Amino acid sequence: MNYFFAAARTGDIELLTHFIDAGFPIDQRNAQSYTALMVAAYNGQERATLSLLARGSNACLQDKRGNTAIMGALIKGEWSIMKHLYSQTCDAYLTNKSGMTLNEFALYWGQSERLQQMESSLQR
Repeated sequence: MNYFFAAARTGDIELLTHFIDAGFPIDQRNAQSYTALMVAAYNGQERATLSLLARGSNACLQDKRGNTAIMGALIKGEWSIMKHLYSQTCDAYLTNKSGMTLNEFALYWGQSERLQQMESSLQR
């Protein structure tokens, strides 16, 4: 399992693909409750994020704090990755354990204006 999550963290798509093709659960959680998609998004691994999404990884899953992959990408300012995750169909009212939606989470992290700009650019 450690190799699978290391591959997500470092963007090793070949190794991720090998694991998934061998039947490793794409949405397996690690000891911290993160999925490979969360790890890839948080670590700025855009190609790995796209690969995991293309293979069916669930962008709406929440970690033990209730945060999703897009929230991890927001914390790190990974806007390109956020655009891909934002296009996934999740409940718009999904909240983390602190009761924050994505918009409230962005406000908390000082990224509200940037999130609004991204949302506007995607609606055009």
